[in-house]
Amino acid sequence: MIQVNRHTLPNGLRIVHNEDCSTQMVALNLLYKVGARDEDPEHTGFAHLFEHLMFGGSVHIADYDTPVQTAGGENNAWTSNDITNYYITLPYQNVETGFWLESDRMLSLNFNPQSLEVQRQVVIEEFKQRNLNQPYGDTGHLLRDMAYQCHPYRWPTIGKEISHIANATLEEVKDFFFRYYAPNNAILAVTGHISFEETVRLAEKWFGPIPAREVPVRQLPAEPVQTEIRRKTVERKVPMDALYMAFHMCHRKHPDYYVYDILSDLLCNGRSSRLVQSLVINRPVFSSIDAYISGSLDEGLLQITGKPSEGVSLEEAEKAIWEELEKLKEIPVRHEELEKVKNRYESEQIFSNLNYLNVATNLAYFELTGEAEDINWEVEKYRSVTAEEIIRVSRQAFVPENCNVLYYRAIQ
Repeated sequence: MIQVNRHTLPNGLRIVHNEDCSTQMVALNLLYKVGARDEDPEHTGFAHLFEHLMFGGSVHIADYDTPVQTAGGENNAWTSNDITNYYITLPYQNVETGFWLESDRMLSLNFNPQSLEVQRQVVIEEFKQRNLNQPYGDTGHLLRDMAYQCHPYRWPTIGKEISHIANATLEEVKDFFFRYYAPNNAILAVTGHISFEETVRLAEKWFGPIPAREVPVRQLPAEPVQTEIRRKTVERKVPMDALYMAFHMCHRKHPDYYVYDILSDLLCNGRSSRLVQSLVINRPVFSSIDAYISGSLDEGLLQITGKPSEGVSLEEAEKAIWEELEKLKEIPVRHEELEKVKNRYESEQIFSNLNYLNVATNLAYFELTGEAEDINWEVEKYRSVTAEEIIRVSRQAFVPENCNVLYYRAIQ
């Protein structure tokens, strides 16, 4: 059982804390409730741009990384369609350095044309390397654009197109910052070798003076229910054909989320999983295959992707997947098969929560989706999934009218 302590500052910053004296380190995980879904459709990629800008110097601290390294710490960040997440780990003796650094860049960045230009070029280069010049790199753009007609999940975190970042002005960037990077739009999780009292004292000292801001109320367009199968074929210079299938699924807080997650593992997690056993090992339809869920806060996607074996067409490969999905809809999953998936998840959770940094990241996320204490009941929710629920959700999800199919054909 992970003990959670909590405190909210007058400016709205929520703090969740867990003390762990088995380590000499402390982790600060700062989650901002802003992601790619909060962007203007004509100005995408801003949340990801800020992941980089936040390391380019803040109002009183010209260089973020040097004080971190001097204090013996490490830091990083990541962005999704839903959130932007920053973390820093430090020896407990130097923990105040983390509060100082994170609070200063929450207060304000050092907005200047040079910093923007440097980070703009970094992001543009990343866009080119990952999405334009890498084999299959544009599948995220293609699939999201097929699956979502209205919701801002229709573009990936990197943004719709390079021009949106290339043309971003300093004023637009500043406006985005002061709208979303606010204490009343953030969750600070602190774990490791630090008491709750010391956490509150340092949070009040460094974050307390930062004023709350007018954070816009999120009003996103609801995605209409898909009523017919959507197909797209592209031809690219890639090593081999690839098949992508994306099925709409529920949002993160829906009880069926756990059923979808287990379904993706039943299909493709390890050599004994269904699609690997049936379509890679026993009948070599695919050379490789995978299934996973997006895990997004709003309605997400369960995706199946595979590369057909030599001589197998994309049409044959797709047909083979549908045949396997039909079995899930008609034949109850065996107890042993379901338990194996649940056991794997439980062991992963136990090992994950042995690490103080993982606990900080998880506490912040669970505080976002409900309350941090939910971390203690997550395994139970997976354990409660039944074979009957697997059938019910499979029948609901694995139908053509809920599917988006992308044929990625290789040309020589």
